[in-house]
Amino acid sequence: MAIRSPLEPLAEARALTLSSSFEDILGHQFKRPALLKEALTHRSVVRGHGRKHGSNERLEFIGDRVLGLAIAEWLAERFPHEQEGELGPRLAHLVSQPVLAKVAETIGLADALSVAQGEARAGVTKRATVLADALEAALGALYLDGGIDVARGFVRKAWHDAMTSQILPPKDAKTALQHWALARSLGLPEYTITSRSGPEHEPRFTVTVFVGDSDASGTAGSKRAAEQLAAQALLDKLT
Repeated sequence: MAIRSPLEPLAEARALTLSSSFEDILGHQFKRPALLKEALTHRSVVRGHGRKHGSNERLEFIGDRVLGLAIAEWLAERFPHEQEGELGPRLAHLVSQPVLAKVAETIGLADALSVAQGEARAGVTKRATVLADALEAALGALYLDGGIDVARGFVRKAWHDAMTSQILPPKDAKTALQHWALARSLGLPEYTITSRSGPEHEPRFTVTVFVGDSDASGTAGSKRAAEQLAAQALLDKLT
């Protein structure tokens, strides 16, 4: 028979308090509080208890689609004369991991996120990929509990600064670097995975990009994100 730690009730009480506070941040009182609890539960918690379900990964899947829809319709309203070729890069930027992580930091999501003690000591709540995934999960929970209008309202409030700061359609770093290199007859940038670390469930990739005699590296939780970071780092060096 497992012995319950005397500290567990305190931890649960703290989690409930944080969840309640986060309801205020989201602007919605949950009819099904279990949805919010799930959204704020990192997979390290349920993995540590031998369970396969209960983390925020399923809600993240839903929230990703809800965010895409909410941003797409907002962009169509805000830029009625732009076509898909211009709206697409705007959408890609606003739903990108760096923007999501910044929004998550702004609303204090890290403080409300439940992670295993070992992961917490390792600083997992500061990782952009963890923050972005948890933000999408929270959005998924909002949608399931309150509907699209509630989710849309939160997106328009939380993404306000990111949306209004866009004047011209942004170019992603890889595209911008490619244009820079081709304009100078340097050929296409070449990307190489130079290292992979971390556990299987949460890998870290380091990618190095080469243009002519110059190179730069980026590290992230996915190869695509690492490529973008490497491209931006090289752009910063070259321009």
